[in-house]
Amino acid sequence: MTKIRTRIAPSPTGFLHLGTARTALYSWAYARHYGGEFVLRIEDTDVARSTQDSVDQILQSMHWLGLAYDEGPIYQMQRLERYQAVIDQMLAAGTAYRCYCTPEDLEAMKAAQEARGEKRLYDRTWRPAPGKVLPPVPAGVKPVIRFANPIDGVVSWDDLVKGPISISNTEIDDLIIQRAPEEGAPEGAPGVPTYNFAVVVDDWDMAISHVFRGDEHINNTPWQINMYRALGAALPQFGHLPVILGDDGQKLSKRRGAVAVSNYDEAGYLPEAMNNYLARLGWSHGDDELFSLDQMVQWFDGTHLSKSPAQWDAAKLAWVNAQHLKAMDDAVLATRVQPFLVKLGVTADERLSAICGLFKDRCDTLVVLAKWISAFYTEVVPNAEEKAQHVTESVKPALALLADKLAVCAWDKAAIAAAIKEVLTATGLKMPQLAMPVRVLVMGTAQTPSLDAVLALSQREKILLSLQNA
Repeated sequence: MTKIRTRIAPSPTGFLHLGTARTALYSWAYARHYGGEFVLRIEDTDVARSTQDSVDQILQSMHWLGLAYDEGPIYQMQRLERYQAVIDQMLAAGTAYRCYCTPEDLEAMKAAQEARGEKRLYDRTWRPAPGKVLPPVPAGVKPVIRFANPIDGVVSWDDLVKGPISISNTEIDDLIIQRAPEEGAPEGAPGVPTYNFAVVVDDWDMAISHVFRGDEHINNTPWQINMYRALGAALPQFGHLPVILGDDGQKLSKRRGAVAVSNYDEAGYLPEAMNNYLARLGWSHGDDELFSLDQMVQWFDGTHLSKSPAQWDAAKLAWVNAQHLKAMDDAVLATRVQPFLVKLGVTADERLSAICGLFKDRCDTLVVLAKWISAFYTEVVPNAEEKAQHVTESVKPALALLADKLAVCAWDKAAIAAAIKEVLTATGLKMPQLAMPVRVLVMGTAQTPSLDAVLALSQREKILLSLQNA
């Protein structure tokens, strides 16, 4: 087998969105499965909309997901000389030509085609042909460069996801592969290449063997295949992935909704869970719902990719995240939750790992976990409704007695449990009648893990103060 080389090529006109993240994950996993290489390319030829902030966010999101690349980031705008060299080669070979049509010419052409009931295609006015006399070059018009697409025949490929696809060349016009130079550009300065041309040259130069991308690119693929052939370049294999739909049934995109990968990082999701969930949006390995990146690499051989759109399910992602939180080592989880504690102004201590272990079963994000942890390090304000319900006049003597016993007992789970039992025996209360008000006072809510475990991880002075204030 040819050495497997895959790539992800986001445009820095916004954040790394979920659809691109899934494509990156599949491309990365495919390369890793076959011992190949994964390339990151930044497709920044949309100069007007590309920003450094977007580049930074893309790189940060790739790092957070753990999708390490073997080459890159490679920037298209640093490859303009290479694109120009290929353009010159194609002009010399007759596989590309200069077109001097103005925007007004093109609009008139398309209007006439519509009036005749024809498909809107460039009519090849400026395409050289044997015996054809081209129009005179208009003064002051800077030309674009068009690809001389084959006029007849069929473009076919066996898609890794969709299966065999064929499109007639009569459905494809002569694509612009280089824009006209910008106004004010120096004499002889080239224009910026367009996406469909630059991506072919890039994938050719970078020896990309397999291209996974969204199925919105299917219509671009025939042009690209024809350009590969015109250049005498080896074709990669293409796999076009179905879209991800939002909960409203519409396609997720940069322009629709908060779908940035970085949003989920900030919201306290684990990258392990995000990769797990994204992987299942269009691929499966039997009935396995939960798995690690290492397991995915072992399984992801390019088969079992779905042809149908996937539905984004926020509740399912939260469930997957909760399962990964529960399974995570307490010490590792403590390091993951630290940034969220900093945002809350909390400085943790050696108790943090144990607190994570106690509360992780109750959390679906690191943000939720951080809020629980903060109760051990900051002043707790009890929920007013729960305090009124549970901290009644009848229970206050028991709270005072518990405070007395906790003031002198050993500060560990067993001794605290014994103190609680003594108070229950002395007062005749049931466990919920005592535990609920204590939880409200020390944690702010009546719903917590085992009371003795919570108190053992708390500071004695803080607990006693909470009980005495009641």
